[in-house]
Amino acid sequence: MDRITAAKVFVNVAERASMTATAEALDMSRAMVTRYLAHMETWAGARLLHRTTRRISLTSAGEQTLSRCRQMLEVAEQMQVAVDAQADVPQGLLRLTCAQSIAQDVLAAAVADFLRRHPQTAIDLHISDRTVNLVEERIDLAIRITNDLDPNLIARPLGSCGSVVCATPAYLAEHGTPRAPQELALHNCLTYSYFGKSLWQLEHKGRQIAVPVGGNLSANESSVLLTAVLEGAGIAMQPEYSAAPLIASGRLVALLPDWRPQTMGVYGVYSSRRQMPAALRAMLDFLAARFADARYWPPAAAATLRKKR
Repeated sequence: MDRITAAKVFVNVAERASMTATAEALDMSRAMVTRYLAHMETWAGARLLHRTTRRISLTSAGEQTLSRCRQMLEVAEQMQVAVDAQADVPQGLLRLTCAQSIAQDVLAAAVADFLRRHPQTAIDLHISDRTVNLVEERIDLAIRITNDLDPNLIARPLGSCGSVVCATPAYLAEHGTPRAPQELALHNCLTYSYFGKSLWQLEHKGRQIAVPVGGNLSANESSVLLTAVLEGAGIAMQPEYSAAPLIASGRLVALLPDWRPQTMGVYGVYSSRRQMPAALRAMLDFLAARFADARYWPPAAAATLRKKR
């Protein structure tokens, strides 16, 4: 049983000299009061109260225990005040997970800024291309780009992530530039294992089309495919946050400007709303604000490029 509650019951009985009055004051049954007193006497290893039909009084051991229980309750109260005062201050270790591409292109800079703003926090960032079990691996927050959320988890929308079909100028000079989505079937398309492995979904003015694609390289991490594309290995569909700077510099060419790949949601995924740590709440608020700001979210650059084409 809870020893703090048992101590509180004992102090109340000693001060009120009544088990019934104690039960009413603490909003518990008289039987529960009796159980807590028995627990206190077992803990103290001595009888603490003289009980008769008319009155309750302290034994010698009870008088000594009463003083110690009052001290213990005072310390417990001070501890709760200290915890309450710190409850809204982001602090402690926060364990995050996300894929490599968003980690290096977006999240690393965001985390550095967050740590500057909240110096009492620390981040343990796990880079993984798989969907990890948050509870089993003790992850506080997963940043996921998906349109297929696990209904058993809680997800806060943070933004959206567009994609772009792209290749190097050298590849296009050698193999030609596709002018329609169907022409992608004639090219070496490097595919992502977890999304669009054999079909790329494209949209134009409300019309949607699924284009069969294939090639000699697939990978479960989009940053690996980006490196291969830069080496002239083929055409790939890449997140705008990765491709936008390379398109702006001329190292990559955005293809099929009238056709937009399917937009994905960016979510902060966590396991429970109960007793959410201040650091986790602060991180979610921070990322939602940052991703809404065009200065920090790379897809804004790709959107500008599309307007210029």
